[in-house]
Amino acid sequence: MIKVCKFGGTSMSDGTNIRRVRDILSLDAARRYVVASAPGKRYSGDSKVTDLLYEALDEVREGGHVGEAYAKVCERFRGIVRELDLSLDIDSMLEETAHAIEAEGTYDFAASRGEYLIGRIAAAFLGIPFIDARDTVKFDASGKLDGERTYALLREALKGKRKAVVAGFYGEDAEGRVKTFSRGGSDVTGAIVARAAGADLYENWTDVSGFLACDPRIVADPVGIKALSYRELRELSYMGANVLHSEAIFPVREADIPIQIKNTFRPQDEGTRILPVSKYVPSGRPVTGIAGKKHFTVIYLEKSLMNAELGFALRILEVLRRHNISFEHMPSGIDTLSFVIDSAELKYGVLDRVREEIVQAVSPDKIAVFDDVALIAVVGHGMNRQVGIAARLFQAIARVGVNVRMIDEGSSELNIIVGVNSEDYECTVRAVYEEFFKEEMPH
Repeated sequence: MIKVCKFGGTSMSDGTNIRRVRDILSLDAARRYVVASAPGKRYSGDSKVTDLLYEALDEVREGGHVGEAYAKVCERFRGIVRELDLSLDIDSMLEETAHAIEAEGTYDFAASRGEYLIGRIAAAFLGIPFIDARDTVKFDASGKLDGERTYALLREALKGKRKAVVAGFYGEDAEGRVKTFSRGGSDVTGAIVARAAGADLYENWTDVSGFLACDPRIVADPVGIKALSYRELRELSYMGANVLHSEAIFPVREADIPIQIKNTFRPQDEGTRILPVSKYVPSGRPVTGIAGKKHFTVIYLEKSLMNAELGFALRILEVLRRHNISFEHMPSGIDTLSFVIDSAELKYGVLDRVREEIVQAVSPDKIAVFDDVALIAVVGHGMNRQVGIAARLFQAIARVGVNVRMIDEGSSELNIIVGVNSEDYECTVRAVYEEFFKEEMPH
């Protein structure tokens, strides 16, 4: 059996926690390949190494050389090497890295050095080989992962190595430059390594014991989720449940490799198992989880006989494309159409220009804009097998006096998304959670 283990930034934050990682690996001989994230925060108010590296590049761009931020990076890595009692020439590695950051001059390269350095340190501490992701994880000319090439290179790099450490978060683009995934992208690297290694399980070790049915900042002690399907994970992650990077499922899904979310600081906890739909057995609850996000803008249009007007939606989408704006949802009726957009994409007067161009493009009978909308997703495979789920959802929201601004139900019947005013977000989430998980709430 082969397990690939990705350890997050908190797990790699200092020498004590890296010793925890070693202990976890020693408990199971199947845990063969490790993907390391850059050191995260050690305590409240501390800085993540990745953030310091971004600041270090700002210093280079302002003055030509690394400065105070990079000095803090050096302090972190020297401290980790001391805590692990390693005979590693960390000073030479840090000096070489400083020169490389100054020479490369890109944020992607600077940020990647956190994973590179901690990978080198972890490999030395564990006494196993280090694999540089720049040599094995490749992006194509469009910036997307070149899967075929990457898997072939990783398989070759892992061949003959019973164990190894692979740096997370980055790879190399088509022009030979370091390119990173989006933040949290070490999760994606872990999935890629699991696919390349033919792993039986991808363990993602973090600082929480798996997914919860709801945000614990809103609902006290929500129930844990023991199992999720890939599809449920995708919906919950997309809507703000940030335990795992939403793109991490794609490499393993293609190979039917399960993911197990585990807690480095409570390794005895079961965590959450994420499975392909073919292997997933629903818990029996109609709803698996609730997630949401604030600060959306809805552009709402009405036009008689809209459904008979060929290319109506396409012309609006072309307006959004010209402004490089993506939409989150597009609920529609026979004579109505709405576009739900992250408000951050409509700053600096963009909304006014988009609105004017939409009017010119399609001449709607009415166009309206609703600001500060929050979206709440209720997700679960059991929803399409039980009568009255939508009724229960809207009754729960009505009981707390909240007006629903928008409804969007996916064709898969896996989720229902409602839009409410952002000021009503928390009380709506609590009401929905109480409705579907009241049997398991503390009394």
